[in-house]
Amino acid sequence: MDESLCWHRQLLLEKTAEALRRNGFTAKVFANRQELRPFLIEAAQDASTVGFGGSITLAQIGIAGELKRAGKSLIIHGRPGLASEERFALMRQQLSCDLFLSSTNALTIKGQLVNIDGTGNRVGAMAFGPRKVVLIVGVNKIVHDVDSALRRIKEVVVPPNAHRMGYAPPCTKTGVCADCNSPERVCRITTIIERQPRDSHIIVCLVNENLGY
Repeated sequence: MDESLCWHRQLLLEKTAEALRRNGFTAKVFANRQELRPFLIEAAQDASTVGFGGSITLAQIGIAGELKRAGKSLIIHGRPGLASEERFALMRQQLSCDLFLSSTNALTIKGQLVNIDGTGNRVGAMAFGPRKVVLIVGVNKIVHDVDSALRRIKEVVVPPNAHRMGYAPPCTKTGVCADCNSPERVCRITTIIERQPRDSHIIVCLVNENLGY
């Protein structure tokens, strides 16, 4: 990566981390995914069960195998071949796991976590239930404000995610959000976590790489 670009991204990450801490979150900055992995292993040290929210970022980090080898019970609802009932049962288990790993669709420089879900399992687990939540956020997900976050999610995140999951709302054909009323619509639940929720512990790991959508 160009040195000046890396420097600028680092400034952005540090500024966002400071805002997150003011909002009561724990925030940590990492140079890359290699530097992040040992921290994730340490964060899972006291966890017996680890839930995985649907996340391309997690897949790119590639931490599941290491956690399994460490003896953790992994709750992953996105495994291929699961029946619908099995998938929803795993989603519910994630709400009470010891450690929940996921990402956020967008993060403002004011320290607000902005997400849009279709089912609500991911945002539900982020806000309440698991003893500890660790969110991994690439620098590409940082935006100026909530309006920018919502625009990013609907224009950048949702079309490829809907396509990946096998849904076919209009945006998977046009690449542009139409605020549709399609039964295939995946934009159904919007959440903005502005402060650390009561009785929850959210750790936001900011990584100086482009990760996820």
